[in-house]
Amino acid sequence: MADSQSNARLRADAGAPRSGVIHVRTRLTADFTVVANALAQRRGSAVTVGVAVYILSLPSGSPVTIAALCAHFTEGEILISRALRELEAAGYLERRRERMPSGQIRTRTYFYDVPGGTPEPDPDGPPDPEPDGPPDPPRPSKRPVADETPAEEPSVALTEADPQAVAVLASLRHVDPRLVLSEREAVRLAPAVTAWLAAGVTAAQITRTLTTGLPDRFLTRPAGLLAFRLRETPLPAPPPPEPVARPSVPPLQTCDGCDRAFRAPHPGHCRDCRVTMPTAA
Repeated sequence: MADSQSNARLRADAGAPRSGVIHVRTRLTADFTVVANALAQRRGSAVTVGVAVYILSLPSGSPVTIAALCAHFTEGEILISRALRELEAAGYLERRRERMPSGQIRTRTYFYDVPGGTPEPDPDGPPDPEPDGPPDPPRPSKRPVADETPAEEPSVALTEADPQAVAVLASLRHVDPRLVLSEREAVRLAPAVTAWLAAGVTAAQITRTLTTGLPDRFLTRPAGLLAFRLRETPLPAPPPPEPVARPSVPPLQTCDGCDRAFRAPHPGHCRDCRVTMPTAA
């Protein structure tokens, strides 16, 4: 006997939400990363969360310098360095200057999936102290994400820089991708851009001045080239002052009684003749 078939609509899952996102889960057995909800749902910058998840997905030993991260993300050095500072302040990222067995000082970066968690032992063991120097204080061994040489200089805060000038400098990379500036470089160039803005130069004019006619190959950092253009390009002359409106002066007239010249909008008699003239009835 044939099986009975029904055209009735399937009943919706009673547990499905009536609004909001509905997750479609796929069981992954390879190529996945476990991320704590505290990090994935962290309030604040989406760039910070994205950088953290990307670093967690990398194998140990992968470079996580600002240059390496900028090569992967479309954001520039200012946003990437700000994200690294936020992760470092929250305890996810740690940079330590350590002495290698060869005596060379290296900056090693450690990344924690949970801040304050128990570090894994370093298979290479702790670095040896320099023989002829004082021993370093004991440090807990951790598995590094990457070795970075030389150590990165601490970034300069943007609190004292003109935000409009920094925005103009940060937008240059959209015109020429080579014009990527670090936060320290943007702070150093901001006063010159502020002077241009105060002189009446618009942001679009500054962008054209700094990006037009660039060489095919930079021999120095882009910040050096931009500093040269900001320093050597003369500021435009200030706009001329608006003319002051003067009151209109009546034209000269000749008195009909005494031929004396006087100013009046229409011909007639001067003031003296009007005084001596008989009053009309």
